[in-house]
Amino acid sequence: MNLPNGITVARFVAAPVIFALILSGGFGQLLLAFVLFLGAAISDIWDGYLARRRGQITDFGKLADPIADKLLVLGTFIPFYIVSLSVGTSSVRVVPYWGILPLWVLIVVLGREFLVTLFRGFAKRQGVVIPAGKEGKYKALFQNLFIGGEIFWLALRARALERGWDSPFWSFWEVFHGSFVAITLTVAVLLTAYSLVAYVWKYRALVARMS
Repeated sequence: MNLPNGITVARFVAAPVIFALILSGGFGQLLLAFVLFLGAAISDIWDGYLARRRGQITDFGKLADPIADKLLVLGTFIPFYIVSLSVGTSSVRVVPYWGILPLWVLIVVLGREFLVTLFRGFAKRQGVVIPAGKEGKYKALFQNLFIGGEIFWLALRARALERGWDSPFWSFWEVFHGSFVAITLTVAVLLTAYSLVAYVWKYRALVARMS
């Protein structure tokens, strides 16, 4: 266990905490979830930098780092969907411009992570360690942008409902922030599907062994 791998393990621990905080629905808890997620997202960049700089790149790190990222996705998209179910067809916009988080989005995002994790495990047994590709990194970037923006959106919406915010600045911020969240989710979903296709094509020889 070295420092980069220790940072990766810390993201494993953060995922269930963020999960619970999002479900709490309170402004303070959601703000804490946002801070924790921001720290986890930054640490994802930091641990890779440290591993390269210190020459501490390990097979454990190559496998654990993307798994930690997937746990953070699970720990955020699932509570987003649960919150969507709790509001049903009410006027509360869980995801700006989308309304509630559609089930098909959850299936696409989590299904891709599940399939890639299974494939990495199969490849490992074949003696091949598959690191994160550039398509996966772009996908992760926009997923993180959406997740961070969405948690902060839920926090501000909770406070706006508590305090009855109705100022011109808040109206502007709703449009600006809401557009950011909606656009990053759209791009993240498209890149999620594309990255899965790219993985299958790049490692098609391994895929053929699975059939």
